[in-house]
Amino acid sequence: MNTRMKPTAILENDITPQGSDYDVVRRAIEKISLDYRDQPSLEVLAEEVGETPTGLQKLFTRWAGLSPKAFLQAVTLDHARRLLDSGMPLLETSFEVGMSGPGRLHDLFVTHEAMSPGDYKTRGAGLTIRYGYHISPFGIALIMVTDRGLAGLAFCDAGGERAAFADMSGRWPNATYVEDMSATQAYAARVFDPTKWRADQPLRVVMIGTDFQLRVWEALLRIPMGRACTYSSIAASIGAPSASRAVGAAVGANPMSFVVPCHRALGKSGALTGYHWGLTRKRAILGWEAGQVGS
Repeated sequence: MNTRMKPTAILENDITPQGSDYDVVRRAIEKISLDYRDQPSLEVLAEEVGETPTGLQKLFTRWAGLSPKAFLQAVTLDHARRLLDSGMPLLETSFEVGMSGPGRLHDLFVTHEAMSPGDYKTRGAGLTIRYGYHISPFGIALIMVTDRGLAGLAFCDAGGERAAFADMSGRWPNATYVEDMSATQAYAARVFDPTKWRADQPLRVVMIGTDFQLRVWEALLRIPMGRACTYSSIAASIGAPSASRAVGAAVGANPMSFVVPCHRALGKSGALTGYHWGLTRKRAILGWEAGQVGS
């Protein structure tokens, strides 16, 4: 399908991949999130999601390298506060793209370029964006690429494909959208497979946004896995210390979830605050990353 979209894109086909562990993980995370003060047992969690305790233990370990109990510990407020404490003053430290440093041993390496403000103002005119849906550790991933690299990554659950596509294509409504999973497959395989994260072969990313958004997204790229930063510290790092609210809006508008790690932006208290693709998914990503760092 190759359709010129004016003024908004329309998804003609729903492609719903099958075979992910995430549906069971999501329901377990929701139970953990609601009842974390009661520290739900493995047996309670297993009953909630229709698994045996042994089956749920194996599923979580396969998914993130963490047991359900360890995952529960990784999504507590106290743990989030430790991520913030260990990361300060993180953004004042030089973590150059493609270079190793503390906390980068398990991280996805990215090399990025930005489209000019003029390109952004055209709302994607003259730009061809290829897209496809793929299984990921965090549900269905909608991946969008240009000939210059990855441009968008969104998440949804089964049945949410159209909404995710409308959200993403609405950002660049004058672009031409081509459904092409052969073009996006390599990105899906690379982004979600830590064995393919290599400093000498960084992932190519192209950012399409305002100048302020680009500065915020670049700051997010400097936060290593296993760390977190507050909105206010991000604002200070880009020379706009009074712009925490605007930083929050730019974080929420990030078109490349997971790759540009907006999930590592937390409130001052360590609270997860908002996440464009849902707080359950934000907890899932942070817990999954805890497993990667721990391994």
